Amino acid sequence: MSIKYVATSKLPTPWGIFAMHGFEDTETGKEHVALTYGELDAKTPVLGRIHSECLTGDALFSLRCDCGFQLQTAMQNIAEAGSGFILYLRQEGRGIGLLNKIRAYELQDQGANTVEANERLGFAADMRKYDMIAPMLAHIGVTQVRLMTNNPRKVKAMQDVGMDVVERVPLQVGKNRYNEAYLKTKSDALGHMMSEVHFNDDHQD
Repeated sequence: MSIKYVATSKLPTPWGIFAMHGFEDTETGKEHVALTYGELDAKTPVLGRIHSECLTGDALFSLRCDCGFQLQTAMQNIAEAGSGFILYLRQEGRGIGLLNKIRAYELQDQGANTVEANERLGFAADMRKYDMIAPMLAHIGVTQVRLMTNNPRKVKAMQDVGMDVVERVPLQVGKNRYNEAYLKTKSDALGHMMSEVHFNDDHQD
């Protein structure tokens, strides 16, 4: 396995102090992080999330997606639950990279949806892989998961590496006038499980 554990440090956040575990993929050079909060028990279902890097949403507060909202809500939910984890994977732009993501955004500005934009650039709609999660989960001692996601591929990814996904916890947050079409495309074209209520309620600013 090419995933190597590197180090662990404390990460103070607005929601509490998480532990940040660093991993390196020695084949690709990619660096991934597992955040943990509280005591994780392998015999108990643990609240968690797989989150792919989104510089624009996570760090630059973009309203074009729901990524930053989902990350912050997941961290808050974990802190309120008293324990949990987030696997933060370096897979910007559903795996196409930051600069290609900006190119895709340019195409979206011209009328393409998020799937069409990726395909016009020669990529699949979703290029992400999840083979790195098995050693990361093994390191933090998780075997049963209450997974915060709307994406059925993430549920399958967990199951494929032997995780017992005892519950899928919906994470429908951050809808606004700038990302409503994007969220609808994720639901209609990518199969993300989002209720119609999420699209029919009032717009958020």
